[in-house]
Amino acid sequence: MTADDRPLLQRLEALLIVADEPMSVVSLATAVSAPVAVVRRALARIREEYAGEHGLPPRGFELREVAGGWRVYVRPELDPVVTDFVGSQAPARLSQAALETLAVIAYKQPVTRSQVAQIRAVNVDSVVRTLLGRGLITEISADPETGAMHYGTTDLLLQKLGINSIEELPPISPLLDDGANGFDDIVGA
Repeated sequence: MTADDRPLLQRLEALLIVADEPMSVVSLATAVSAPVAVVRRALARIREEYAGEHGLPPRGFELREVAGGWRVYVRPELDPVVTDFVGSQAPARLSQAALETLAVIAYKQPVTRSQVAQIRAVNVDSVVRTLLGRGLITEISADPETGAMHYGTTDLLLQKLGINSIEELPPISPLLDDGANGFDDIVGA
């Protein structure tokens, strides 16, 4: 690789930094309008530079080929630094919809997405994705008959709530209908 190749390397780096999943060589080549073979060589050069070859110091991140594509990752030896930093950041607040969905999952687990939607009487797909992404809930098992995923809470939720087990949650008010039989009886009331 020569100095003339630097713009290609920079374009590839820019794409790799913003990618939220591994990018294939073909998709990278298409994005930078370069032949696949040239992009393969450029990716090898970037990986070598990040590793500290060619007289350069190693970077805090590395380029890996995983799952049929390329992606930038933090070097494993720096995971504790990143974990400490992320853990010290102010937590983002959950929306009212996320809190309600989380409560239903916590009290009804294991529970499917459709069961949560029935109890809340709204679509909960995006809220469940948010809660999964934040590590507050997890996929427990697939229903053998329907294939629907059952969800439950994680140890992170327990930690955030300052409790040791889900049994320490306060009891649901006996005056509130839990929605288990649908909302037909409540609507007419």
